[in-house]
Amino acid sequence: MEGMNEAVDMSETQNLLAKVKWPADLRQLDEEQLPALCQDLRNRIIETLSENPGHFASSMGAVELTVALHYVLNTPEDRIVWDVGHQAYAHKLLTGRADRFDTLRKEGGLSGFPKPSESEYDTFVAGHASNSISAALGMAISDLLTPGHENIKTVAVIGDASISGGLAFEGLNNASQHANNLLIVLNDNDMSIDPNVGALHRYLSKLTTSAGYNRMRYRAYNFLKRHRVITDKGRGQLIRLTNAIKSAISKRQNIFEGLNIRYFGPIDGHDVRNLVKVLRDIKDMKGPKILHICTQKGKGYAPAEANPSVWHAPGKFDPKTGERAKPEGKQHPKWQDVFGDALVELAKNHDEIVGITAAMPSGTSISKMMDVFPDRVFDVGISEGHAVTFAGGLAAAGKHPFVAIYSSFLQRAYDNIIHDVAIQGLPVTFCIDRAGVVGDDGVTHHGLFDLAYLSVIPGLKIAAPMDENTLRDLMYTSLSLNGPIAIRYPRGSAPGFPPYAPFKEISVGKARMVSSGDCGVAILTIGAVGNDAVKAVESLKAQGINATHYDMIWLKPLDTHALGEIAKTHKAVVTVEDASVRGGLGSAVQEWFSEHHPDVVVRKLGVPDEKWVDHASVERQKQACGYDADAIIKAVLKLKDT
Repeated sequence: MEGMNEAVDMSETQNLLAKVKWPADLRQLDEEQLPALCQDLRNRIIETLSENPGHFASSMGAVELTVALHYVLNTPEDRIVWDVGHQAYAHKLLTGRADRFDTLRKEGGLSGFPKPSESEYDTFVAGHASNSISAALGMAISDLLTPGHENIKTVAVIGDASISGGLAFEGLNNASQHANNLLIVLNDNDMSIDPNVGALHRYLSKLTTSAGYNRMRYRAYNFLKRHRVITDKGRGQLIRLTNAIKSAISKRQNIFEGLNIRYFGPIDGHDVRNLVKVLRDIKDMKGPKILHICTQKGKGYAPAEANPSVWHAPGKFDPKTGERAKPEGKQHPKWQDVFGDALVELAKNHDEIVGITAAMPSGTSISKMMDVFPDRVFDVGISEGHAVTFAGGLAAAGKHPFVAIYSSFLQRAYDNIIHDVAIQGLPVTFCIDRAGVVGDDGVTHHGLFDLAYLSVIPGLKIAAPMDENTLRDLMYTSLSLNGPIAIRYPRGSAPGFPPYAPFKEISVGKARMVSSGDCGVAILTIGAVGNDAVKAVESLKAQGINATHYDMIWLKPLDTHALGEIAKTHKAVVTVEDASVRGGLGSAVQEWFSEHHPDVVVRKLGVPDEKWVDHASVERQKQACGYDADAIIKAVLKLKDT
């Protein structure tokens, strides 16, 4: 691979970044100095992320755009609204956070995403795709309604993958209907995390327009307005007329100008001086407008340019050679790979199986089936709601879809799960990746709410495996169910139990006893957190205390027979879940005991209500939330003496 065996030259620097602490300092530079500042920013990103992993390729590709925006706009009075936020590292370096940049994604350090509570330059929460246009439009209209704020500029920065999301289209439609001066910057880098899909992406890659034409049209509009030939009310009619003329000449329809949104571009997103010029030319124009820039993910670092998918978040690497660090010691399979391998095995024997994901084939490992059965796997892009309804349609016509989506992103498809799958009782298997706390990605990416928001849906079965073979068996069992099922599992490595066993059906709604004890306290777990309970039980046993441990496996239907047996010999129960304590296993168990055996004390461990969990390691997050092995031990010790 080009650049992999050659030293990366990071010496070309003027140390301008040391002088630019804030955007106000940036605006004191001459335009001729901006390319050198961009190089300084790239060097700092490479240097820091080689030791402290984060989202690399996206931020490298957005350096010039970030510099140009802060150079032209009067931030923080003017606002930049980032979409997703993977590309915002240069933004953090330019907004008073360079001295803390090495704390990125570490406990107590900078968030990996824009975070308003962290800086006034971070205008809106970013972490999920496609929300920037709607949020920025709200801000832009608010300014027009507030005396003295009419000239404040608001810019939404959105990628070519994110703009395909349904929410982005809703924002665009609304922007075309209400008076506003919003500027949308479409950062077109031909990539999301995996290669982009869909007709809109292909359309964007071919879209062209003339800068001279746009200058001529703007001058003509101002001339006609000065001479009172046209008013602001007639502006839309003029735009539609000129759009029709341009479409006839170019033989190409512009989707954005079809919505009465002025379109400029595409232009080179790595020519910082031209970006500055164009932004200055259009920032004061009235009405909504879109600037289409073309960038390269990983720009300025040859290994990342050559393989942007891998370098989306590459982990630690050698900044000079591009060699990525290899994990140390024996590696257990990742949960996502257990899912991917099982899906391929099942698909070989079940022609009705199809796979669906939403722009995450490699992230969910559904790519394994895509490699073997490319015609039976569908990546629908950043469209989670569509993914679920599409699955419903496939199921209604005789297929059995396996839908692989991260827990935090599946939240966006809640109505689709209810209306388009559950009400009809369709056989769809939801494989919910990244369930529970996710570590350094932080608050926007935790999968804490799926147990709660799914548990109230009639007819939907919910399960979570404690080990690899249980995940495989749950997937196999789902094929025999005449209805929907949700299977959740966490990010990272599985516990590394013995090699994969042949598939077998699991009894629906039946827990398994992991260990039996006589201390009067039973530990009930669901999912991989059961392995923390195993450690706790072993530690307690070393102290002469024998606790009972049940792996519940199923939240719905709940094994009430097992609960009844527990009530006969135990005075207290500790529930443990890698999720919110409200609405999940603890709530269901407490509700049942309250109705049938109110004398049994229930202590719920999980993520506390009203607590947003900041970025840190998974181990520290569990500890901070009070459901790691030590917390389980303390709960048992306290309850056994009551």
